[in-house]
Amino acid sequence: MATTYFVTGGTGFIGRFLIRELAAKECDIYVLVRSGSRQKFARLVDACDSLPGRLIPVTGDITRRSVLSAKKDRELLIRSVDQVFHLAAIYDMSVDSDTARTMNVDGTEHVIQLANDMKKCTCLHHVSSIAVAGDFKGVFDETMFDEGQKLKHPYFATKFESEQLVRTTAKTPWRIYRPGVVVGSSQTGEMDKIDGPYYFFKLIQNIRGVLPQWMPLVGIEGGPLQMVPVDYVAAAIARIASQPGLDGKAFHLVDREARSIGDVTNEFCRAAHAPELAMRIDSRMFNVIPPGIRMVAGQLPMVRDFRDTIADSIGVPPQLLGSMNLRATFSDANTAAALDGSDIECP
Repeated sequence: MATTYFVTGGTGFIGRFLIRELAAKECDIYVLVRSGSRQKFARLVDACDSLPGRLIPVTGDITRRSVLSAKKDRELLIRSVDQVFHLAAIYDMSVDSDTARTMNVDGTEHVIQLANDMKKCTCLHHVSSIAVAGDFKGVFDETMFDEGQKLKHPYFATKFESEQLVRTTAKTPWRIYRPGVVVGSSQTGEMDKIDGPYYFFKLIQNIRGVLPQWMPLVGIEGGPLQMVPVDYVAAAIARIASQPGLDGKAFHLVDREARSIGDVTNEFCRAAHAPELAMRIDSRMFNVIPPGIRMVAGQLPMVRDFRDTIADSIGVPPQLLGSMNLRATFSDANTAAALDGSDIECP
């Protein structure tokens, strides 16, 4: 008998790739579609047209307590869905706390309640983020969650709270996936918005416009930048979801050989024929400054104005500058074990 899935966020970036993976086998996939996203769903159907899976739109919104707009759709899903994939969330480093909470926390709560009512549902697959590690310093493994870390940014805080809801209120078995910074397909480069590392393309373009390629530059080395291509993330989730005996676990979808921010910047600069960072300052040097002084200095109007001016000049949300350099490193033992025997690995 074919498996029946319900997917939120299916017309989003990761969702589109995941549905292509799920639709590669005979199955029914109910896709939650907001009233304004019908065209996105039509493009998704076209992309999966040659695959055996059947895509069925159901209108709704995770910010609604009922999730589904029509009572008949809710009743249908409650009696027929085998597995739920919850991907719908807001990823925007300039997001305000209220919007982040409505989408990421309230939305997850509503999806959990729906999954709890589903009579056949055997697993709730929740896509979280390595952002839940916040300012944790050291190795953050897949068994870890609440380690007393601080979560200063609304995105980080609400991804933590939504994962916590899954862990504490889901009555169905669950699995949690924590991808790093998701970038375009490793096969085609396909991406659907400018965020994360893409913000720095404008800076590189501006530098290339005024300086020759041979001109050496000075920059910050930074910590590992956990970038993972979307095709790897989707293939890994689909594979792990199909393996038995993995309920109640978290899975890090990361790059074991993550490059530093300085290395990534130079990789981009080489591709763009722009000057590279010949000298890179280790950001840990700033740790010699007492934390209290660093915090006070960061709040000085002159320092904030300088940061905001730099961010505005390259089109980067100021919040991003303080959020990219995570202090944790991430192990992926659960993921490696679940993917063992497959050809799925982070490129």
